[in-house]
Amino acid sequence: MILKGKAYKYGDHVDTDVIIPARYLNMNTPEELAAHCMEDIDGDFVDSVQKGDVIVAGKNFGCGSSREHAPIAIKAAGVSCVIAETFARIFFRNALNIGLPIVECEEAGRGIAAGDEVEVDLEAGKVRNVTQGTEFDFAPLTGMAETLVEAGGLKALVRKRLGTA
Repeated sequence: MILKGKAYKYGDHVDTDVIIPARYLNMNTPEELAAHCMEDIDGDFVDSVQKGDVIVAGKNFGCGSSREHAPIAIKAAGVSCVIAETFARIFFRNALNIGLPIVECEEAGRGIAAGDEVEVDLEAGKVRNVTQGTEFDFAPLTGMAETLVEAGGLKALVRKRLGTA
């Protein structure tokens, strides 16, 4: 699977409270959450993000509370992939559980600027910065992590396996 989009760039330690502020956790649908995604760190994000765009960040992306709302808001906003130098482990797990592709790549986290056009080849383990003409390698997801992303998340996988999809 190859994903293409514009990069939205953030720094280190982007926590779940700025991905989706706690004041919106009473909302019930992904669409409602998406309307407030990243608003405390980037007030223009929701109005400018396009389907397929990517988030690129530094170290420890998704730190903070273990709320599943954060990756749900990101995915529902249209983001196709999150690339970071490192992820908080609970965010990593929650992202896979909802089928949001994530790429851990230190070089790409540093080598992509806001607004750069990016291509991510999930199977080949390549991130290409089209704007700058650079390419970065990462360890592709394998096993259950790959299966979850391909299925669209844990719920979709269970429905498929039960024949209720």
